[in-house]
Amino acid sequence: MDFQRRGVMLVLASPSGAGKSSISRALFGADPNIKLSVSVTTRARRTDEIDGKHYHFIDVPTFEQMRRDGGLLESAEVHGNFYGTPRARVEEQLSAGNDILFDIDYQGTLQLYEKCRADMVTVFILPPSIKELRARLERRAQDSVGTIEKRLKNARREMDHYNEYDYVLVNEDLELSVARVRAILASARLERKRQRDLDGFVRDLQNQIGPA
Repeated sequence: MDFQRRGVMLVLASPSGAGKSSISRALFGADPNIKLSVSVTTRARRTDEIDGKHYHFIDVPTFEQMRRDGGLLESAEVHGNFYGTPRARVEEQLSAGNDILFDIDYQGTLQLYEKCRADMVTVFILPPSIKELRARLERRAQDSVGTIEKRLKNARREMDHYNEYDYVLVNEDLELSVARVRAILASARLERKRQRDLDGFVRDLQNQIGPA
């Protein structure tokens, strides 16, 4: 039986090039119930970006007010611009039974832990080797040699935090990794604490048997 349930906050994290984006795209393609967490940001909108789809673009005073009022689950400053996860939109999706995918780093994950740990399941994705990680970054053909070296150095720091996540996957085979993340999500969806009508269903079963 399918019960009404509260949604899951699925957090995927990895060093750049380990496969997080590829896994995320595969999840969206296979499961319409998964929604992407859309952050608010104070940076200027690029010409190819759509407000409300890529980000919610707001000004700095609005961002600061949201943060003061507790309206952000997590926030960060990157290159002089502010980013954050709006609490109200996340709660709306969770209450509707939708699962939300978060693409955030370990610092954002730790902030989410402080506010909504019970709603979260977190997965850290590792590459099979640094040689393969470098090869993937080079195959993307998006970064200069210097940028690739910087991403590899950052990967060392990011991997220090693998033990802060619920699950750790080594992404050697994309199809297998996607299947494993889907299995993790399926398990989280079935957790007793998320099933809203379960108590009533069990009582109804007991009543059908009769008095103890």
